This record gives sequence, structure tokens and C-alpha cells, in this order.
Amino acid sequence: MRSAVLQPARIRTVNEHRQVLRAAIRQLERADLYLAVVVNMELDDGEAYRALFRVRSELESLRRYLVAFRTAR
Repeated sequence: MRSAVLQPARIRTVNEHRQVLRAAIRQLERADLYLAVVVNMELDDGEAYRALFRVRSELESLRRYLVAFRTAR
């Protein structure tokens, strides 16, 4: 898997490309989980919460895009 991730996209096989997309999706899901933990830390900082929710929203948008891209191929 690591070698597929490090290869330029133009030389990956179709299967390697799918594996890389799956790995990216899993990493985005993991990042969202970590951010959810931070949100629940009761930081009492409105600006920090807004930033966290914005980043979580962008992560989810990217994850949905990658899922759609993976299924379209």
C-alpha cells in the first residue's frame, strides 16, 4: 500500500488507485474522529469551535467527494 501511495497517480494500476482512495477515505474518517474528541473537550472558546466545525465540514466534503470519485471509476 505504501508504495502505491508514493507512486505518481499516472503510473498506478486501477486496483492501486482504488486502494489509495480507500486509504485516503479511512484517514479522513480518522481525522474527523480526532476532531470530534477535541470538540468535546469543552474548550470554552467560540473561535476554536467555529474553526473545528469548519475543518470537520471540509473533511466530510472531501470524504464524500473521494467516495463518489471511487465509485465512479
